[in-house]
Amino acid sequence: MKSVGIREFRDKASQYLASREAVAVKRHGKIVGFYIPVEQSEEIEIEQALQRLNQTVETAIAESGMDEAALAHALDLSKSE
Repeated sequence: MKSVGIREFRDKASQYLASREAVAVKRHGKIVGFYIPVEQSEEIEIEQALQRLNQTVETAIAESGMDEAALAHALDLSKSE
């Protein structure tokens, strides 16, 4: 996966949007988001994957005793280790 800064992503957005490559977007060296391209024919699969992700998150919250904010903090990829 390619990793780029916010400015580069903004300046070359049309190139990244036309590409099939996933991109991690960084700000001050920390990942703040991802761009993951999808094909139009994959929309149903994407919706199903998002529904499974939602169910997994709800299960993790219920089984861990954490609230949504605590779980989000625990999964925060932008914080330094």
